[in-house]
Amino acid sequence: MQQLPGNLFVVAAPSGAGKSSLVKALRSFDARVYPSVSHTTRAPRGQEKHGREYFFASEAEFDAMVANNAFIEWANVHNKRYGTSKKGIQERLANGDDVLLEIDYQGALQVRDAFPQAVLIFILPPSWEELRSRLENRGEDAPEVIELRMKNASTEMAQVKEFDFVIINELFESALFDLKTIIHAHRLKYTSQRRLRSDVFTSLHLPV
Repeated sequence: MQQLPGNLFVVAAPSGAGKSSLVKALRSFDARVYPSVSHTTRAPRGQEKHGREYFFASEAEFDAMVANNAFIEWANVHNKRYGTSKKGIQERLANGDDVLLEIDYQGALQVRDAFPQAVLIFILPPSWEELRSRLENRGEDAPEVIELRMKNASTEMAQVKEFDFVIINELFESALFDLKTIIHAHRLKYTSQRRLRSDVFTSLHLPV
């Protein structure tokens, strides 16, 4: 696929590892990171709104998008489906924006197939005990759902070796610093600096 000027970051983690909280905090510090709003067949939770946290779709609507090859990736997670719009991501990257995807490991690996330049980041909990505690304390899931999430976490975390960076979310502030560091360091790569600061390269008579 054509190299697009924007940076694509993909964050994955087992449920309860703190992925969503870290991404939300990152965005409050960094206005240059644009979220990708996924489609899902699950029902909204809490104060979630259609088009903000997710595009909530029926099973039939999701089937139609799959048939039309509208997703970069889609996956079945905890018996619900999630997908990332191909058109939405390509438009952002072509515009030179930095895009962050918050998805499961299956989707992350599919994104890498479509966008080899994508930076894959995995969030780990510090222990199994802490992961269970976080799932229970957030008060969103029934006991049987928590057991399913714990079972799935074993499969999900086994994929960590496929990712470029790993953050252990033991202390939230430290994990957030690690995430911001990865984003910032990637922007300092030669290809990113050449694109973002072409004026400097030109003034120094360097190729852009």
